[in-house]
Amino acid sequence: LQHNATEIVDNLLEYTSELISPNGPNLIAYSGGVDSSLAAALVHHVTTTITTTNITDNDDHNKTTTTTTCSSKAVLGISPAVPRHQIELARSVAQHIGIEMIEVNTNESADPVYVANEGQACFACKTALYSALNAVVHYANSNNDAVHVVLFNGTNMDDRRDETRVGLIAADNFNVASPLRYTTKEEVRLAAKHLNLPNWNHAASPCLRSRLAFGVQATRDHLNQIEAAEAWVRRALRMEDDVTKNMRVRLLAGKRAVVELDAENVEDCTAQLMEAGVVAQFSRMGFSGGLAQVRAFKSGSIAAVSK
Repeated sequence: LQHNATEIVDNLLEYTSELISPNGPNLIAYSGGVDSSLAAALVHHVTTTITTTNITDNDDHNKTTTTTTCSSKAVLGISPAVPRHQIELARSVAQHIGIEMIEVNTNESADPVYVANEGQACFACKTALYSALNAVVHYANSNNDAVHVVLFNGTNMDDRRDETRVGLIAADNFNVASPLRYTTKEEVRLAAKHLNLPNWNHAASPCLRSRLAFGVQATRDHLNQIEAAEAWVRRALRMEDDVTKNMRVRLLAGKRAVVELDAENVEDCTAQLMEAGVVAQFSRMGFSGGLAQVRAFKSGSIAAVSK
């Protein structure tokens, strides 16, 4: 596995070097998840100082050197859909990588398509994110038309096979590149572990909007409600420090809640949640339709329709 991981990282670095802009900023749409963290680490590693040497006097062979620095920055979009603990993780991982991180406020919540949450919310969200990245670039380089900017994300090969990921269309619209385009999720984790990224084995943590069933509006109140409920569940199950286990609180139509956990933990955790008073607690949090179910975690379980 070690040899395989080394080969994976070498191939990723080679591919990344073909994508970067040598004379301009390279911006990574960054969340602190393992995919975008690996992308940030690869781009940061490759964007080193490039030195070119030119002979200016053929008689005595004097040489002058021109040094160009290629830069990289990780850009974290801040919105009600990004939980506080994820922002803190993103800051910590960026510091570990050594890459500069910029936080920008995104305005997807102003888009009625995003709020409606009827199948195109991810497209609207990613469009807002990449628009914000472009705005950062244009402001910083308003007086330099020669600068070539490359936007990156952490989309892997498995992501591209998922038809529900309409945010990928937005990435294509903005010509966003990914160093992980030909890399599976398993290979991403192997490479991240090889590079000693602290979140290599963290469970996936998509945005809070993904917890809302189709047609449940992506309002600030709903997103805050989900964040508070998940924080309470983590405390009740003593999961605050267990980064490898999956847990979601889903909001269904009729203000009903569903808690999802890894299948092997459902039975024991259901008993713990009931003992901790989950039904009454969720009612106080605004889930007036009650707790519908504690069930096995499935990624994208409510991406299509509300049931």
